Amino acid sequence: MKKLLFSSTAVALAFMLILSGCSSKKKPSSLNPGRKSTATGIGYNKKTEKGKEATGLQVKDFKGQPAGPNLVFIEGGRFTMGTVEEDMTFSRDNLERTVTVSSFYMDESEITNLNWLEYLHAVQKDSTQEFYDTALPDTTVWLNKLSFNDTFTDQYLRYPGFRMYPVVGVSWVQASDYCKWRSRAVNGEMAVRFGDKTKSKGGFGKRSSKGASAPEAPTAKTGGRLAIESGNVLPDYRLPTEAEWEYAAKSMIGTQYMDENQSNQRIYPWDGSSMRKNKGKTKGTMLANFKRGRGDYAGIAGHLNDKGTITVDVYEFPANDFGLYNMAGNVNEWVMDLYRPNSYQDVNDLNPVRRNDFMDEDKLYDKKGYNSLIDNNLRVYKGGSWNDVAYWLSPGTRRALDQDSSTSTIGFRCAMIAIGPKGKRKL
Repeated sequence: MKKLLFSSTAVALAFMLILSGCSSKKKPSSLNPGRKSTATGIGYNKKTEKGKEATGLQVKDFKGQPAGPNLVFIEGGRFTMGTVEEDMTFSRDNLERTVTVSSFYMDESEITNLNWLEYLHAVQKDSTQEFYDTALPDTTVWLNKLSFNDTFTDQYLRYPGFRMYPVVGVSWVQASDYCKWRSRAVNGEMAVRFGDKTKSKGGFGKRSSKGASAPEAPTAKTGGRLAIESGNVLPDYRLPTEAEWEYAAKSMIGTQYMDENQSNQRIYPWDGSSMRKNKGKTKGTMLANFKRGRGDYAGIAGHLNDKGTITVDVYEFPANDFGLYNMAGNVNEWVMDLYRPNSYQDVNDLNPVRRNDFMDEDKLYDKKGYNSLIDNNLRVYKGGSWNDVAYWLSPGTRRALDQDSSTSTIGFRCAMIAIGPKGKRKL
């Protein structure tokens, strides 16, 4: 009887193990697509009998999209976009509404003077003198006939002490050109690092026992970028959309507590209505670089309230809940969007952006007749600066400037779409 009971138990356990094994079998994914097609059954990376020619679809190993240099992953989601401050200018151009933003990457800091000098160095080597001249920031933005800022004109961009300060004097067009160059530079560097990568057995660059050439590395495309299928290539860097920038600045993940509920809205990239830290050892210190009032840019000597009369180091203040620095203050930042006062009601509620004057043509504003300043060259900038009062540090506020203009208060940072599963790779 005991033997029969033991035998029945063993069979039952074996049957349960078989069932659990079947149910736990992993389905194909982008990271692990399997060895053969789920549609045809044909094996991936299949070769001829002699092993010299690849006949099947070549499916490369993929560990997820790597985070490019200086980029932070921003998990997308729903949020209330729009100003939560009183509309002091009565513009009514960013009323509150619910939108959703897809996951993306964003620079953790503003682009620095050192970053821009690297860009100028590359442009000077590879481009014409004419384009190099157009890439130079306008250092005269510091000049003021009634203020002595002449030293910044000569020193701010190139003096080593300003290396990690945000670049200013760059227009929207120059910032967009930088994004294009950075895309080529980063993918070119990835082509060098991964294009010649070898494996211990039959990998790229190795020869077989008979001396025949091993499979070549993924071929680089024009500009030095590897084939997209290799997985060792990044999407283009670009300016963030206004919705992405505002979503990243508010960083509402810090207010979420359960079941998709958020305990409060945020006026600034941190909790509370104050510009000062409300707890901890540094309680009472300013959380951003801004103009506290008329004539007060930094406070008094020995107890500066925000550490700088003009811009400061891009890592000077605490990061927000997404890990992004200076999303309020220091410098305003260009975003992708063309300015229109009615964009909030025109654009889509999924990944909203205004790239042109579709549904809101510039002829309706009559700039040529001096009835408006709005045209198709007016671009949005956000975030507030060292020369702005606290009102403009709220992520929902927005202003605009001609895309060819520049000031000492506007810089930028880059963004990039997040594609597929989030990998753990670091470049």
